Amino acid sequence: MRVVGLMPITTLNRTRVFIPILSILLASMVATLPIIASTPILPPLGLLMLLGWRLLRSDIFPAWIGLPLGLWDDILSGQPMGSAIFLWTAAMLFVDFLDTKLIWRDQWFDWVVASLILGVAILVGASFAQLGIPKPPLLEMLLPQWISGVLLFPMIIRIVAKLDSWRRAS
Repeated sequence: MRVVGLMPITTLNRTRVFIPILSILLASMVATLPIIASTPILPPLGLLMLLGWRLLRSDIFPAWIGLPLGLWDDILSGQPMGSAIFLWTAAMLFVDFLDTKLIWRDQWFDWVVASLILGVAILVGASFAQLGIPKPPLLEMLLPQWISGVLLFPMIIRIVAKLDSWRRAS
């Protein structure tokens, strides 16, 4: 058993730390599934899972966690390198800013915040992917992806809540 600071690192502590990170990494891996569609339908599930963890448990992740997790998502999704790094870190900083300015939040407000962040991330990510191409991304193409992400967010929050209760019980 190794001691870091005052808290010994055991297998129990490792699982408590790695469950949120592994759930985000696995959600990002969904982009590698062979789904054939003419327009993007699947939202960035890794970002939704990160937002779910951050909005449900604000004490788990520091703001810089968007950088390594975004790098993982960039590698798996095929987006230009740095797009998810930038967007995920900006999303974490925005949620941190909201946490310092707001007195209270509820699940409806979290849903609106996640929907706005998701919409901006999809639009900016599509713009990053089409740099150098004169045709801008069509909103009609990106709208189904945003709508599916908005509708999936309550389910993501439920999954995060179940994982968190399992993580704290172990």
